[in-house]
Amino acid sequence: MQSEIKPNTQPTLQPPADGGIYRDYIKRPMDFILSLIAIIILSPILLVLALLVKVNLGSPVLFKQKRPGLNEKIFTMYKFRTMTDARDARGELLPDSERLTTLGKFLRSTSLDELPELFNMLKGDMSIVGPRPQLVRDMVFMTSVQRMRHYVPPGLTGLAQVNGRNGISWDEKLALDLEYVDRITFLGDWKIILTTVAKVFKRDGVNAQGIDTAEDFGDYLLRLGRIDKKTYITGMKESKKLAC
Repeated sequence: MQSEIKPNTQPTLQPPADGGIYRDYIKRPMDFILSLIAIIILSPILLVLALLVKVNLGSPVLFKQKRPGLNEKIFTMYKFRTMTDARDARGELLPDSERLTTLGKFLRSTSLDELPELFNMLKGDMSIVGPRPQLVRDMVFMTSVQRMRHYVPPGLTGLAQVNGRNGISWDEKLALDLEYVDRITFLGDWKIILTTVAKVFKRDGVNAQGIDTAEDFGDYLLRLGRIDKKTYITGMKESKKLAC
């Protein structure tokens, strides 16, 4: 059994002093301009999807969740709702597969549920390209090296998403995130954007056609025996505090 990985819950990261001309001066203006253009062009689709979600699931139309962003600053990420709030006799939420609607399956498999994140990009919470914003309960189990993925704003898509998405392990995913942080370039970002568009049309790299939710990082480590139950419980408690 590997040595225990203790949850690291205190944000300690600092941005690199010099990220290059593209990273420091071009990337954010490009994100703002492209997200604004996308919102304007896609506004009819956004309105139709919002109406469909409203009819199928009622209010609220948007699913809001706290995620760690640049330098681990917590922000609220927006998505279209894809699941009901159905619960069992004990008041516990039913499994995702039982709460996911037919519309929800379609939105997830086509990534259309992600479109409201364009407003996160417009606000500056997110970038077009970057490591995907994981859950707070995932972040607390990352090592100090893995948490360097937060040196840059999270993205709508990223290097991990064009190299397997949910079809690769957490270790592979985080390694690709760090590789991206270390090698951000204008051409590299556009290659990721164009590859993402192609993969979305193919619905490539989505578990069970978008039906299943990816395994949490803490569950992944616990399953592999890389943390014990006590560490897992401690990390989950800390993540709830950070997400408040």
